[in-house]
Amino acid sequence: MGIAVYNISATSARVSWPSHPGCLDTFYSVMYDPNWNSLLMGYKRKSFMHEERIPVSQTSAHLANLLPQTAYFLCVTCQAANPVREQCQVFSTLSESGEGHDRAGWELAMGVWLTCCILLLVIAGILLWGCLHTICSLQVQAADGCPVVTNSTLQDMSTSGRLYTPRSSEDSTKHATIRQPPLHSAQTTGHIIAQDHELRTLAKLSGSEPA
Repeated sequence: MGIAVYNISATSARVSWPSHPGCLDTFYSVMYDPNWNSLLMGYKRKSFMHEERIPVSQTSAHLANLLPQTAYFLCVTCQAANPVREQCQVFSTLSESGEGHDRAGWELAMGVWLTCCILLLVIAGILLWGCLHTICSLQVQAADGCPVVTNSTLQDMSTSGRLYTPRSSEDSTKHATIRQPPLHSAQTTGHIIAQDHELRTLAKLSGSEPA
């Protein structure tokens, strides 16, 4: 009969065994004792301190009220018979401090894991926001291909226009001044030609044309 002991804690354990054909109409006896050193020389049912009778319809039992950090000698027989070596098993309960230490370590590990997950989520959110911000900025710059006219640009344009206007008027005045002398010279030449023509006419009338 193969006996398995599992779910062992400081004060409890669970034991299971395969069904036995000779126990169909009777019960199973689950016997266990913490002083198992005295039981190694002889397996006697009366030597066990604890005994539980389990119906044949069940092949497992829950052992409670055990002593922490204690080695137990356990046997399962059919109909309160004296056990043999193949029907027995040795197991040890855990210590209460060990259970608390394991639980505290597990809680600490879970806390560290949750903290790391939260930090990773925050970092991922920051990186995603930065990428989206950069992509949106590039798209806006690509859509606004022509330069944007701002107030400073308008002020610069108006200032440059004011500076250019007097310069244009001065240049036009200079051009007008430069063009005036040729006009005056033409008028003087015409006046001289007219006087010469009048002198010639008077000479013809007087009969003596000057050479």
